[in-house]
Amino acid sequence: MSRRTRRTLFIVAAVLALLAVAVFLRSKAPPEAARLLPESDGIVYIDFKPIRAFFHKQLRPPERVPEYQQFIDAVGVDPERDLDQVAIALHRSADPNGPNGPVAYSMVMEGKITGKRLNAWLDGHATARESYAGHTIYSIPSEGRTVRLTQIGYDMLAVSNTPTAEQIHSIIDRHSTAAWPFAGSSLLRRYYHNVPLLSLAWGVGKIGMPLSESGSIHIFGFTLPLADDATFVASLRWAGSLHMRIDEFAPNAQTAASQTASLNGLVAFARALAQPLGSNSANNTLRELLDTAQVSQHGERVVVTATVPAGFFSQL
Repeated sequence: MSRRTRRTLFIVAAVLALLAVAVFLRSKAPPEAARLLPESDGIVYIDFKPIRAFFHKQLRPPERVPEYQQFIDAVGVDPERDLDQVAIALHRSADPNGPNGPVAYSMVMEGKITGKRLNAWLDGHATARESYAGHTIYSIPSEGRTVRLTQIGYDMLAVSNTPTAEQIHSIIDRHSTAAWPFAGSSLLRRYYHNVPLLSLAWGVGKIGMPLSESGSIHIFGFTLPLADDATFVASLRWAGSLHMRIDEFAPNAQTAASQTASLNGLVAFARALAQPLGSNSANNTLRELLDTAQVSQHGERVVVTATVPAGFFSQL
């Protein structure tokens, strides 16, 4: 083999190795929509494409109010059909009783959701416009807040209802560096590696904020023995069945042990309450979920796992 041939083979092998590394890193990286989000207290991500693929027979057509249907007809976008991914950053308000409420959001949506009809609707309804880094940001009044929207790619839309434009500016700025697979907010960089691979939906950070009341987290009418500022990593993953996992990061092992015992007691109590409920799809789904729920301690972590029944999405 000639020296030139060996050199060519070496270059080809090196390029293939680099491509393999790039593919591996990309598989471990957060989705681009999540990497674009600004600094926040929590992040929630949903990938609708596999959900529609796996559970399309269970998904019911939504009942839409007339105003929402008029909006869909005007912009030519059907979120239930055209939205592929959504990543939402949750921002805790300094004054939860103030005019902006306890939580604001910044959102990146990806799919067949942009186009001339949407831009025409925004032009007709915006009360203000801002040009930033080559993008037009539209301001739309909604329920006493200002919602800002901008198209950041041919298939991406950014939305934010924070009091200032800082967060939507950050999304636009991050879009220029989104090719780097491990870009993103400090919250994402710190916790995303705990999200199970191939999760359909996941959340990281202080995601109890929307469920909090008087400093506690409430789900299905139950008060959980967890602080509303506790840090979680939660996920839904398909592996022949739908698996739910929630990790809470306690300040120490003693706190984790106490919360594990409290949650196990709460699960047992909920099972007892659910057993006498009448047989219908909603109650049966709840019973199946509780029957598979397990709470365990792993050092400073409290881990909750359960198998989500097949009828879960039909209840949404």
